[in-house]
Amino acid sequence: MEQEFHRIKRLPPYVFAEVNAMKARARAAGEDIIDLGMGNPDQPTPQHIVDKLCEAARNPRAHGYSMSKGIPGLRKAMSGYYERRFNVNLDPESEIIVTLGSKEGLANLAQAITSPGDIVLAPNPSYPIHAFGFIIAGGSVRSIPATPNEDFLRAMDRGVRHSVPKPVAVIVNFPSNPTAMVADLAFYKEVVDFCRRHEIFVLSDIAYSEIYFDDVPPPSILQIPGAKDVAVEFSSMSKTYNMAGWRIGFAAGNRKLISALSRVKSYLDYGAFTPVQVAATAALNGPQDCVEQTRLVYKERRDVLIEGLHQAGWMVPPPPASMFAWAPIPPAFQHLGSVEFSKLLMREAKVAVAPGLGFGEQGDDHVRIGLVENKHRIRQAVRNIKGFLQNYDKVLEDAEKQRVVLK
Repeated sequence: MEQEFHRIKRLPPYVFAEVNAMKARARAAGEDIIDLGMGNPDQPTPQHIVDKLCEAARNPRAHGYSMSKGIPGLRKAMSGYYERRFNVNLDPESEIIVTLGSKEGLANLAQAITSPGDIVLAPNPSYPIHAFGFIIAGGSVRSIPATPNEDFLRAMDRGVRHSVPKPVAVIVNFPSNPTAMVADLAFYKEVVDFCRRHEIFVLSDIAYSEIYFDDVPPPSILQIPGAKDVAVEFSSMSKTYNMAGWRIGFAAGNRKLISALSRVKSYLDYGAFTPVQVAATAALNGPQDCVEQTRLVYKERRDVLIEGLHQAGWMVPPPPASMFAWAPIPPAFQHLGSVEFSKLLMREAKVAVAPGLGFGEQGDDHVRIGLVENKHRIRQAVRNIKGFLQNYDKVLEDAEKQRVVLK
């Protein structure tokens, strides 16, 4: 039976699939591809967290169904984190819910609050779930700039004035994936004041809030007075504690949104495996020197990458936060777009990066480079890229010949 399903029809082909398939073929042929495309932490989960998981898993009573909204101790630990880090008080019972990673929380909240045809304002470029969570839920997306400045605020105002129906929510994501940009409290205040005035919700994603390289840590939108009237914030253990595969995240803030997410989740899951939640509690309540160490590792890698690329003639801005560099495609290759440039970089330099198009059409003049290999491998990647750029005229000529042959 040939049938196109309605929700699937609204999802474009996965932009990263072509580059990933090329990477798999190259590795199967024995080529050494340095993979800087994935946002998958390569550092180990701290040992005390793993030990707590093992200890909890030995308890036979921990192997039954858990709690969909998260065990009380973990929600209390998250409340403690917000108080220490942001000086924000949250009620663990009504203002915090544990999610299976921030991605699941965003998608299920979209399901909870979206009616067919509803509009959400989402940055472009942005992490795909920010837009497609609402598209899957039957809504529509109006793109706004990804920069935390007046352009964002003006676009948000235009979106409210010219959208029918009025948008139900706006997405903010700082530190940003993929751009690595950071917002300040003055920007968040403008967003909160606007959204309270127009009665629309704010969904904030701070998954990279602990991966920063400047002296001032990135803030939370919940620090703004009155933010909890309209805002909910998603965070994750994935990057902070190198727990990406554990699938533990949180939503915190507005009680109405937390209640809506809790109700949807109660039909869909019984929460993460209890020992995983116990270990996550130990991570939040335990020593935090591991977080500082992870931050320092990424900063060292960032400096190696950016300095090396600058020496090679590729002027990539140093990211102030996150585990990514948002790299403008070098001028000689801009006509190719991000997908073809990424394929060329892999073929000629043996380095895999993420095409910016995968984060929205406004990202097609960039690629995202992950700090997910050790310094030795990053230096090797930089050497390969330098050789690639030094021979760009021949590389482009060969690439054009190959393109003609493939036609």
